[in-house]
Amino acid sequence: MLIGYARVSTSDQTVNPQLDELVRAGVDAERIYTDVASGSKAERPGLAACLRALQPGNVLVVVKLDRLARSVAHLVELGQELERRRVALRVLNLGIDTGTPVGRLMFTIVAGIAEFELDLIRERTRAGLAAARARGRPGGRKPTLTGIRLDTARTLWADPSISVEDIAAQYKVSRRTLFRVLGPRHVQSAGEE
Repeated sequence: MLIGYARVSTSDQTVNPQLDELVRAGVDAERIYTDVASGSKAERPGLAACLRALQPGNVLVVVKLDRLARSVAHLVELGQELERRRVALRVLNLGIDTGTPVGRLMFTIVAGIAEFELDLIRERTRAGLAAARARGRPGGRKPTLTGIRLDTARTLWADPSISVEDIAAQYKVSRRTLFRVLGPRHVQSAGEE
């Protein structure tokens, strides 16, 4: 039995083109699960329901690999889980079908190349940050609290009548940022006056 899965990242996108391709590939429209969620989100109810519905001998059909997995690691994990459950994976745009020996090889190669590419990106990013630091430019975001803003925040921080939430809202930073930049907040108890 063919079971399909389709996903779009935002609600202003439509899954219809993916649904049409899945139906053309022979998937019954009633057996297609969908999600409207970022690929990076771990919680995807449509994918969870799809995985629960899969039985040994079934084929999970997707239009593209990036519609299925949120990362290379997740792709490899899903591939292993499907193999363990004796479920094949068919990826329409790549012509991969893990129900065949050639398809399993292709899936392994594609996943390996994707992981290699991710490693190269990480390596280039680290090298770029190291080169920038060597030139005196630290990486990362610029601090939001500096100069007069930092001095004023310190003054507010010292006033126990002003809540941490109010200070954070005023400077458009998180509570965590305030504690990291300004340190612990000393609030006088009644006996200290």
